[in-house]
Amino acid sequence: MKLQEKLNQMKAQFESTAPPEVLAAMHKATEDLKNSDLVGNAIKQGDPLPEFSLPDQNGNQISSGALLEKGSLVLSVYRGVW
Repeated sequence: MKLQEKLNQMKAQFESTAPPEVLAAMHKATEDLKNSDLVGNAIKQGDPLPEFSLPDQNGNQISSGALLEKGSLVLSVYRGVW
């Protein structure tokens, strides 16, 4: 089974059992995302990344510019457990 087929199957199963208010909220959120032009505003491959600050492992803010002064920068995003 292809990934899209599996995703469609999972979606259909969820939509057949989800409470109507949950389903309505999810459909509205999906529509809001589509209308937000999120993809059009996203950084594309090869675009320079704007400077940003994030907390380090100790909670101290550190800027990407300060790190880049020391050399190349690799950014790893951990989304956590869902």
